[in-house]
Amino acid sequence: MEAEPTALEWQSYLGEGVVRLPRKRVTADLVIRDEAGRILLVDPHYKLGWDLPGGMVEVNEAPHLAAARELREELGLDRTPGQLLVVDWIPPHEPWDDILAFVFDGGTLTGDQAADIRLVDGEVTAYRFCEPEEARRRLLPLVSARLDAALEAQRSGAISYLYRE
Repeated sequence: MEAEPTALEWQSYLGEGVVRLPRKRVTADLVIRDEAGRILLVDPHYKLGWDLPGGMVEVNEAPHLAAARELREELGLDRTPGQLLVVDWIPPHEPWDDILAFVFDGGTLTGDQAADIRLVDGEVTAYRFCEPEEARRRLLPLVSARLDAALEAQRSGAISYLYRE
């Protein structure tokens, strides 16, 4: 009969397994509207096209907390993300591995809250509230599809799962 591993042996065994497991990049964005129902978009300097507010999830950070952090860091807004609207799996694409993208409901900003938006950390060069059609034109097709799924999730109450093969 084989002896039970010691606590140290077990931790070592688990640690070796963790090293071999895949890691995924994760993003977390928000759908935020103004009182007129327009959608808040941001123009990040480091990539093509406009985007929804949010960004990359840091190691061991919950996606909803990442969305809130990114909103504070980029636009100076302190909001608690609401309901999860979309989970989007994006397959590997040069030079990136696959990505999981979460989209949360960011609620509606009052006029005073919208007036408090400020460009904080330099990652975003501009922001704009857009009607849905204008937002779709400004967003890359991948993000536009994610926005459409998020808007449908807001209407239906059902979380959307997107993926591409």
